[in-house]
Amino acid sequence: ELGCWARVQSICVSLLKVPLMFGFLYLFVCSLDVLSSAFQLAGGSRVAGTPGSLVASAVPAACCSLSLAGKVAGDIFKDNAILSNPVAGLVVGILVTVLVQSSSTSTSIIVSMVSSGLLEVRSAIPIIMGSNIGTSVTNTIVALMQAGDRSEFKRAFAGATVHDCFNWLSVLVLLPLEVVSGYLHHVTRLVVSTFNIRSGKDAPDLLKIITEPFTKLIIQLDKSVITGIATGDESLRNRSLIRVWCGPASPQMAAVGLGPPPNCTGPGHCSTKGIEILHNVTRQKCEHLFTDTPLPDLAVGLVLLAGSLVVLCTCLILLVKLLNSLLKGQVAKAIQKVINTDLPHPLSWLTGYFAMVVGAGMTFVVQSSSVFTSAITPLIGLGVISIERAYPLTLGSNIGTTTTAILAALASPGDKLASSFQIALCHFFFNISGILLWYPLPFTRLPIRMAKALGERTAKYRWFAVLYLIICFLLLPSLIFGISMAGWQALVGVGAPFLSLLFFVGLVNALQAHSPGRLPKWLQTWDFLPAWMHSLQPLDRVITQATLCCTDRCRSPEGWEEHEGPPRDKARLGLDNPVLSYPEEMPSPTIRVGSPRPLPRGATRL
Repeated sequence: ELGCWARVQSICVSLLKVPLMFGFLYLFVCSLDVLSSAFQLAGGSRVAGTPGSLVASAVPAACCSLSLAGKVAGDIFKDNAILSNPVAGLVVGILVTVLVQSSSTSTSIIVSMVSSGLLEVRSAIPIIMGSNIGTSVTNTIVALMQAGDRSEFKRAFAGATVHDCFNWLSVLVLLPLEVVSGYLHHVTRLVVSTFNIRSGKDAPDLLKIITEPFTKLIIQLDKSVITGIATGDESLRNRSLIRVWCGPASPQMAAVGLGPPPNCTGPGHCSTKGIEILHNVTRQKCEHLFTDTPLPDLAVGLVLLAGSLVVLCTCLILLVKLLNSLLKGQVAKAIQKVINTDLPHPLSWLTGYFAMVVGAGMTFVVQSSSVFTSAITPLIGLGVISIERAYPLTLGSNIGTTTTAILAALASPGDKLASSFQIALCHFFFNISGILLWYPLPFTRLPIRMAKALGERTAKYRWFAVLYLIICFLLLPSLIFGISMAGWQALVGVGAPFLSLLFFVGLVNALQAHSPGRLPKWLQTWDFLPAWMHSLQPLDRVITQATLCCTDRCRSPEGWEEHEGPPRDKARLGLDNPVLSYPEEMPSPTIRVGSPRPLPRGATRL
């Protein structure tokens, strides 16, 4: 029993944690905004001596899309010879969105290009699909921050990758369907022709109202430079992305600034004391940290990248700590019950759809699916939100993020309004089609099962999370891009056998788990294959040894002949957790590294 004073102190500390938690959440969202700006600035510098578009052929295009963002995003989107290939367009959408950390940026460029007539709607649809995949990388990276605890990491990574699995599965089905039938193009054209669409205002950005007062003091970017390059304005190619001059100056500022004789550099262009006069229009100099910096865009981008990552990781770790201390005991049970409980019996089947509406509404408010999904990822890791409830919330977030492009398209010129609105609707109908494929019936919710399997794998081998990110968002798209540029014959020749093998492995795994008697005896397990083909344990031993080698500054080879196996190694690396250890990681007799090791039955499936 706590005394009166101790109880008052406990209550005061708990009350203090709430505003502190919102403060860290605010800084977390702001750091995501600055991180996006940093990626665009870091890719803003051009390769010296390379005229025109940086995307001149297939291999240079892949290299540029992997290493550059910002202005180069406009260059990549500008090359119609590449974007006319649907698979290449898909990969470009993935890579650019991954690099700029914002599907809003990539989709706004696409809408601008369609609005200006430089890109056809049919060619823009695969890029929209790619941007949907690329935007899911943010919450997957956020899940890595909970790698310290196996159980939390398993739940957080599963909750983050359910978004990835949904997007990849949807593209795998809908992209070939779109190439063959053009159903998205025809459906959206019918919708546009049915309704009398009128031009409207720009999309509201409600989150900016809260975050912009802080982020604009750090950096301000001129987004028109990227869009201008994509739409063919070569005069913007050498201009810096850092905004120097902002809106019109107030009369008081103009009166103060025009006291001394102004410095005129040309007819109609004068400036003095932070005031610029351009063709009789008075503009005020922006007030942020890098307004008058002599540093190039690349240097500023790298500085902001390092700073924003430090703030992002720090805020996320502190948020998880605060949530852990607040959401425990009866409070956690009450919140879990409210969030994860279904509606009353006759309407229980509507619970998921209601969660979609909530996810769409929250994403519309913050105008960013990355922010919303990244915010719920720590809650999934803590067990407050189950993955079964997080799945419809994520699907709703996918729908909510399409409203930005739809409302932005309404601001297009009258003669191009129909085509720009059509491509914005393609984004919406793509997500609706994915939901119809992978949600209504329980047995079609493959993304949940796939995400849980990935969560189990990453909890067991935590390095697998980094490998997953590199393969799914970098190596695999680049490989597909290179093969697709060799022609559709090469793509079919490589893709068809690979997909057939993937389907066969999945089918055999399902039968091994549920009906092994239907399979031949030799196929009831994968033990007939070498260990490295059906288990990650050999690779885990190699990575553990390599990490220890770096930690111990490469001990002599004799020291590696015999030791107490992976459990002891992971204990020395601080990666062990006895309560959550897996059976094959429990203490065992001395073994020789590299020797075959019996695997449990569950670990033999691919």
